[in-house]
Amino acid sequence: MSVLDRDNWQEIFATIKKNKLRTTLTMLGVAWGIFMLVIMLGAGNGLRHGIMDGFGGLATNSFFLWTQPTTKPYKGLKSGRIFIYDDNDVEALKKSPSMDIVCPQNQLGGFKQGNNVIRGLKTGSFNVMGQYPEFIKVIKKDIVRGRFINQKDIDDRRKICVIGPRVQEILFKKGEEIMGQYIRINGVYFMVVGLTRPNQGGQDGQEDAQTIYIPFTTFQKAFNYVNKVGWFAIKAKDNVPAEVAEAEAIALLKERHKVAPDDKVAIGHWNMGTEFGKLNGLFYGIEALVWVVGIGTLLAGVIGISNIMLIVVKERTKEIGVKRALGATPSNVVSQILLEALFITAIAGYSGLTAGIYCLEGLNAAIGHEEGAMFTNPTVDIGIAMKALSVIIVGGLIAGFIPARRAVAIHPVEALRTE
Repeated sequence: MSVLDRDNWQEIFATIKKNKLRTTLTMLGVAWGIFMLVIMLGAGNGLRHGIMDGFGGLATNSFFLWTQPTTKPYKGLKSGRIFIYDDNDVEALKKSPSMDIVCPQNQLGGFKQGNNVIRGLKTGSFNVMGQYPEFIKVIKKDIVRGRFINQKDIDDRRKICVIGPRVQEILFKKGEEIMGQYIRINGVYFMVVGLTRPNQGGQDGQEDAQTIYIPFTTFQKAFNYVNKVGWFAIKAKDNVPAEVAEAEAIALLKERHKVAPDDKVAIGHWNMGTEFGKLNGLFYGIEALVWVVGIGTLLAGVIGISNIMLIVVKERTKEIGVKRALGATPSNVVSQILLEALFITAIAGYSGLTAGIYCLEGLNAAIGHEEGAMFTNPTVDIGIAMKALSVIIVGGLIAGFIPARRAVAIHPVEALRTE
């Protein structure tokens, strides 16, 4: 039987027209199933995008280390001891074969402490950070204007700075040139050479917007932090798991600062690789659950298609008998039933898929792309959408196969006797 056979399509449309309500309700069941699958996948993606944006720019194999009071005595030293990282720790960590990038960091006044920064008559409280050029490889920074810190700045201890957009907003007039201008931090003047733009969401993005970066060596000299390191931002080599590099770095620093090997508190740490793995696992689980629930809903629609085709076969038993008596082969009958089931399923599936995509696009336009939002860009990849449609089409073929087998199993003579 040809798919382009006009008589077959006339027969299909005649059957659908004869049973409008029954066919419509069945198609609605299929359309609703794929619609809900698309909506749930889109919602899962919206949650994934929102949360992942909060980690925007962070290298997934990076980790951070800082000091905390010791909790166990070791080598004659009491617990509760406070120790500080130094420049020698930087060199020791760089020699480790597991470390790709080692960035010592300092913040004026301590972690998350603001400092008064002055330009003319304007004053603002901002984060002041001492950084190395490689820092933007650990945490990506978008440079809107100018440049970031370079190695020459480090070597020559240049008094330059890179500012965030909030710093520009507070200390400069709208439209005013910022490149080459000076700001004063704790009595020391720094020339602005760059402007950053946050690429993280939430609180981290807000803090980044009001941060001033200066060369690490300049920071140590200008603010009397000689041979002091506040904490480390480290990126492991690509072939080394972040957890392995982190454990190696912690062990090295414990040994250098005489910290008990089993003291799990003395060196604070946060591993992006671990957190990223947890989040990915969570979202894979959510996606799997969505597919299970969605396919279950689709199967309910497919079963509806199968039931309606069984009814169609029963109602057309005599007609099928006439066809068989006139020379129609079993394959002709099977093809007819399968084509009708496939047509109903494809139309319903495509309608549900289109409605779901338009609904997600409307939701996406309504919520916008607010920085730091926990739910953003709830869209579905077209490849995933087509896979969902393929699932329902295959389901339609399966739904039509059982009634088709039943149709050809009827003997022509028995079919002709059916009232």
